[in-house]
Amino acid sequence: MKLRAERAGIIAGGNWIIDHVKTVDVYPGQDALANILHQGVSNGGAPYTVLVDLARLKAPFPLEAIGLVGRDSDGDLILADCARHQIRTDQLKRSPAPTSYTDVMTVRSSGRRTFFHQRGANALLDDRHFDFTRTRARIFHLGYLLLLDRLDRPCRQHGTVAARVLDRAQKHGLKTSIDVVSEDSDRFRRLVLPALPYTDFCFVNEFEAERSTGIQLRRGGKVILKWLPEAARGLIKAGVREWVLVHCPEAVYALHRSGEAHLQGSVVWPLEQIKGTVGAGDALAAGVLHGLHEGVSMAHALRQGVCVAASSLSHASSSGGIKSLRACLSLGTRYGYRTVNL
Repeated sequence: MKLRAERAGIIAGGNWIIDHVKTVDVYPGQDALANILHQGVSNGGAPYTVLVDLARLKAPFPLEAIGLVGRDSDGDLILADCARHQIRTDQLKRSPAPTSYTDVMTVRSSGRRTFFHQRGANALLDDRHFDFTRTRARIFHLGYLLLLDRLDRPCRQHGTVAARVLDRAQKHGLKTSIDVVSEDSDRFRRLVLPALPYTDFCFVNEFEAERSTGIQLRRGGKVILKWLPEAARGLIKAGVREWVLVHCPEAVYALHRSGEAHLQGSVVWPLEQIKGTVGAGDALAAGVLHGLHEGVSMAHALRQGVCVAASSLSHASSSGGIKSLRACLSLGTRYGYRTVNL
């Protein structure tokens, strides 16, 4: 798979978030108490996490940021972190609004997490903040749809402002990639579908795919793998130009507009080594985008994705567990891949 050779790098825009990660013994019911066993601060949000993951993978191409952070200590932390990871920040601007943050509550025994989010500066991000004349990147990754107030606004010509931004990116020669937040709402079809005709690579988990297409993908707490192709076809029919990637804990399914399809089982990661699942979806996206940028086959890009996602499980934060790409791929060799069938 060859992308435009004269361009190089990945530029990512959207939600820039500081995650306040707390590991708890149990998730309490209303009015009940849980004990905080560990806490820390880390990167959060699609562009921030994907770019840091790519840096930790030792990606051999430029990394660039677009977004808004506050004039506060969390904003200082983000800019310093980007500098440390050699992420270009000339389009990561300061805002009078506070830096967005999320309280992430991770249950120690299961790794499952719950999010309490303050939208902050991200709510002010608009199409005027995206200047594609200033980048020579190959791929533009945007996330998360449904969590960017001004980009989720209606647009007469494109359906949403986010769709207009993606259209501009494509007209400037970039391949476009999107990710979606797992919001418990009925807004998916109204806000996600308009972006798809301007999207080359669409990343969604099973919940987001189900809400976007109306095709049931979970029953009794289990993923119905045999329906992943139908959901992916629904997103292709809605306009995705190249690849739809539907991921879940068990596997990732990729479908191309041409009909080419791949199913890759996740790494059989020992349960006792799971420290947290926050950032696993972004880690998978980082591994796949790395492969797409470098022109590897989709089958290999998916193996990269599940191995990077597995590496992320070894730490409670979004990116703390990410090692070099070679080290991540060694996890697949060591632990093997889950056997999955449609």
